[in-house]
Amino acid sequence: MSKQLRAVLTAHKESALLRAFQLGKTSIADALVFPSEAGTPVCPDNIGPRYMEPELERAGLRKFRFHDLRHTFGSLLIQAGVSPAYVQKQMVHKSIQITIDVYGHLIPGENVAWIDTLDKTPQKVRATDAHQPHTQSRESEEEILKAGQSIEAEEVIWLPPRDSNPDMLIQRQMSQASL
Repeated sequence: MSKQLRAVLTAHKESALLRAFQLGKTSIADALVFPSEAGTPVCPDNIGPRYMEPELERAGLRKFRFHDLRHTFGSLLIQAGVSPAYVQKQMVHKSIQITIDVYGHLIPGENVAWIDTLDKTPQKVRATDAHQPHTQSRESEEEILKAGQSIEAEEVIWLPPRDSNPDMLIQRQMSQASL
């Protein structure tokens, strides 16, 4: 609950207490926060037609379902950068996968600009030399970087050979079979 909502509900409670005391009551424990016009609990089927729709029309807003307010809440949290795990708890989703499926497209920063950060690395790898060890010493790399110079694109970083299958057990069996 936000601080603003808490303040509004606290003010509502104090107002209800004052009205109750003026009527000679000592408690509002059995009082409803939002009673119907008859003083009974509001029927969920009546929220839209009796309360929401007239107010939307009066405000000049298009009609939408009460449930859409739930999606607005989740969307605003995600767009504000709130952790999807926290949003999952607030939305009472059974799994985080549901939260990501529904709101994942709204997560800030989910764009291709991140891939461009890979271009800012100081070292490049030539595809033809990728499996050969890099010969330049670590100290000379650090000296080049301290001097503010970039490391040439021709430089090679040793990369171990990779099999297309990430399963280590299968890779081991394949390497033993080739012996």
